[in-house]
Amino acid sequence: MAGKEKIKQQTGKISRRTLLGGVLAAAVLPVGDLLAFEDSKARRAGLADDPTKVPGPGPGTLGKRSPFEKPVKKPSDISSRTPLQDLHSTITPADLHFERHHAGVPTIDPAKHELLIHGLVGTAMKFTLADLKKFPSVTRTCFIECAGNFRTGKEEMTPQDILGLTSQSEWTGVMLSVLFNEVGIDPQAKWFLAEGSDAAVMTRTIPLAKAWDDAMIVYAQNGEAIRPEQGYPMRLLLPGFEGNMNIKWLRRLKLSEEPYMTREETSKYTYPVKDKIRMFSFELDARSIITYPSYPARVARGYVQIRGIAWSGRGKVDQVEVSTDKGESWQKAVLQEPVLSKAHTYFRFDWNWNGEATEILSRVTDETGYLQPTLKQLIEARGPNIGGYHMNPVTAWQIKQDGSVLFKPESLK
Repeated sequence: MAGKEKIKQQTGKISRRTLLGGVLAAAVLPVGDLLAFEDSKARRAGLADDPTKVPGPGPGTLGKRSPFEKPVKKPSDISSRTPLQDLHSTITPADLHFERHHAGVPTIDPAKHELLIHGLVGTAMKFTLADLKKFPSVTRTCFIECAGNFRTGKEEMTPQDILGLTSQSEWTGVMLSVLFNEVGIDPQAKWFLAEGSDAAVMTRTIPLAKAWDDAMIVYAQNGEAIRPEQGYPMRLLLPGFEGNMNIKWLRRLKLSEEPYMTREETSKYTYPVKDKIRMFSFELDARSIITYPSYPARVARGYVQIRGIAWSGRGKVDQVEVSTDKGESWQKAVLQEPVLSKAHTYFRFDWNWNGEATEILSRVTDETGYLQPTLKQLIEARGPNIGGYHMNPVTAWQIKQDGSVLFKPESLK
């Protein structure tokens, strides 16, 4: 029998046993080996660029971006900026949310972490992450923004460089008012201290009224647990208030009659207004920025859709206006619904560019009637020593005749 099989193989004929043996051998090959084999065949045949000829990888445990999409944050020693120009809606992917740290990102075991609420309360209590998740949960979408979110100085700046210290997420957690009702608040209490678990022990004092309004303790972001850079396992969320008050890695809240005048609200996060110093400037003023076209984009003559985001710490965006003639005239942009309170709002404006050099700008009016100012108006209101906090001027992009787009820097003096 062996001899006959040998003769059949030599004559090019395939026996049933040989065929079955080959099929069984192929059947027990690991899937990875089969894919590698197919990929190798495709490459040899010059078909590697045709996705219909090469089986792709199967389901995985964690999704990833296409290798052709590479949005990244821009880091410095203390912060990391969101690539606003690379986003297509108002929601910031969790891994692209801006960062601002005062002593790095701590590693915290959620099973050991506790939130203490004490001071002027009926009963001091500690809450674990598991405890918080037992309370009724709430989800809201809002932005967080650093109080120092503004840079200028050169033409080669992207929206990320200028205003990259703001991001927006869908946050889930428990209303702070629910926890305060649980412990019982003394009628004399008017403020509460919030303290983080980072090496800086970041602390800020917050008016109690904010807790009864819309403050939250959040533990989830965009449908998943908060990232460590954003305060895992829990953080304070104060919609519309400057970012540093939204204490990350939250471990303590203490109720009091007066503000504590912590380091971060005396030596920092204050700014001059004429001959005085303004403290406790909690709410963030309305502002906007065009994210396309922006540096380093290049546009062609004809139809261009101008796009950007606008927001206000005092409520909803009422309207956004766009100028395509250096601020000489303004037209209303279209707002993308839903327009949420204290949230980034996407705007669009259709423009037919005639090929002449110009400047494009945006400005926002919020529901309180506040109109985003120019830098000149800010300096007139605050004085020449304006500082770096709560800077929300109208910004402009230069459109050159060749279609190149550059930022228009302005002097702070």
